[in-house]
Amino acid sequence: MKIIIHGGFFSESRTNQEVKQAKQQALKEIVEAGYKYLQTHNALETVVYTVRLLEDCDLFNAGTGSQIQSDGKIRLSASLMDGKTQRFSGVINIEDVKNPICIAEKLLAYDDRVLSGKGARDFATENGIGYYNPETPQRRQEYEKKLRDSIRLGTVGCVALDIYGDLAAATSTGGKGFEIPGRVSDSATTAGNYANAHAGISCTGVGEDIVSGSVASKIVTRVTDGMPLSAATHKSLDELKPFDGFAGIIGISADGHVYHADTHPYMVWALHDGDVEVFE
Repeated sequence: MKIIIHGGFFSESRTNQEVKQAKQQALKEIVEAGYKYLQTHNALETVVYTVRLLEDCDLFNAGTGSQIQSDGKIRLSASLMDGKTQRFSGVINIEDVKNPICIAEKLLAYDDRVLSGKGARDFATENGIGYYNPETPQRRQEYEKKLRDSIRLGTVGCVALDIYGDLAAATSTGGKGFEIPGRVSDSATTAGNYANAHAGISCTGVGEDIVSGSVASKIVTRVTDGMPLSAATHKSLDELKPFDGFAGIIGISADGHVYHADTHPYMVWALHDGDVEVFE
């Protein structure tokens, strides 16, 4: 049983030690909680549970504390993929919810498994998920002052391998901040979140770059075709170099190999395979 999580990129990690330490502690606590949950739950249930914890932590750009878009609203995206059944579900640009990953989980049982905008919000309401404002005072202040350095790449994600040997991946984001309303990130697509019986991948970074490189699905496909996870990751990330693509990944292969990599510093992550490791 293994689990790895990410909290996106954090460019100030070498200069703002207070925030760095807070993120290290938060990721440590969340990966420990996720690993404990994995002891009695399957991979799919575990990645939903763990990403929900990440969404609830306002240190990251997903769920509570998400970035505000150019029209002053917060829109969230999240997706989920079950490596065992290879079913994918997600929500794109949903407003006024606390945990978009939980809505993606509910959608797994439906034929129409990826919803956007008002349709996603209506589905949430019909399934008993009430109104929630994920805005925090800090995000509002950043938005109003239009601070360029407030745009942090803080998508969150989780990949888990359970006791049955099954894999699952989940990813959630609040966007990049100040984007055009309606912009779609990679997080609710198979470019940013993908799993099958051979590997699971969750991405973070610049969504447009990740979609252009089909990063998550490409890595998983290469592992499925026999390439080691590390080699598949580096080959796929190297293919972003012609356009200086900005991406980071966390992944687990069916043989238990846990891996993380990024094209630019500094992705924050934590893993638990019996022992805890956290980014430094």
